[in-house]
Amino acid sequence: MDSDSKPGFIERLTSLLLREPEDRQQLIQILYSAYERSLMDADALTIIEGALAASETRVTDVMVPRAKMGVINVDDPLDEILPHVIDSGHSRFPVIDGDRDNVLGILLAKDLLHIHTDKNFTLREWLRPAVFIPESKRLNVLLREFRVSRNHMAIVVNEYGSVAGLVTIEDVLEQIVGDIEDEYDFDEAHDNIRLDSAGRYRVKARTEIEDFNIAFSTHFTDDEFDTVGGLILRHLGRVPKRNESVDIDGMRFQVLRADSRRLYTLLVDPLAKPETGAENPAG
Repeated sequence: MDSDSKPGFIERLTSLLLREPEDRQQLIQILYSAYERSLMDADALTIIEGALAASETRVTDVMVPRAKMGVINVDDPLDEILPHVIDSGHSRFPVIDGDRDNVLGILLAKDLLHIHTDKNFTLREWLRPAVFIPESKRLNVLLREFRVSRNHMAIVVNEYGSVAGLVTIEDVLEQIVGDIEDEYDFDEAHDNIRLDSAGRYRVKARTEIEDFNIAFSTHFTDDEFDTVGGLILRHLGRVPKRNESVDIDGMRFQVLRADSRRLYTLLVDPLAKPETGAENPAG
């Protein structure tokens, strides 16, 4: 290599990392410096930050709470179970025996394809073992256990042994890579506001202020900005980090996905339910 040429990618990255950060905050600053020098892209930076945060995040911070769990009672007839499974769109369901503290196992939606043709249907025979974990378990540990056991769902219990909620592998991965959107979450052309399985509203930052006001019966002005993301940037005067929350006029906005330049997805917690149905304001 010519002595006057610019150092390569490896040399530049090595030079940054050899600064030997003394704590996690310094490490993050070095990573941001690497991003600013175009040594990594925004998605890579977000994933590394998420992986670091996972070791400090507990299951109780990301779980679907007990009251929001979609469950099936072991005594429910098949003609009641099928519509519930179809409407929810979930792939796994805790099966209980009358009480949510009495989880018998997990039903996989795909197993209903076989059950539907079984005239001697007995739900108990189709249950997979349920995995129980404490609220205090950290996400990096849980992800490793999910990978080893190939389980995708765990039931979270508190110190008294009562069910506190449930957590899925998708919940864990979203903390690392950001909000995971599939064809059932958002339609690229329309559904910028959706109600998730935990009863929370996920809103794309590009949602226009007018549409947001209609969905949530709010009165934000669009004189200086057009989108919800613009509203937050204007209020803070900077780009907030992932998981950061901000309260604006009675609405709490939590950042689900963002990089150092822009916002992507938000979690919105209104003080009152929207009157017009934010589940699909476009349709």
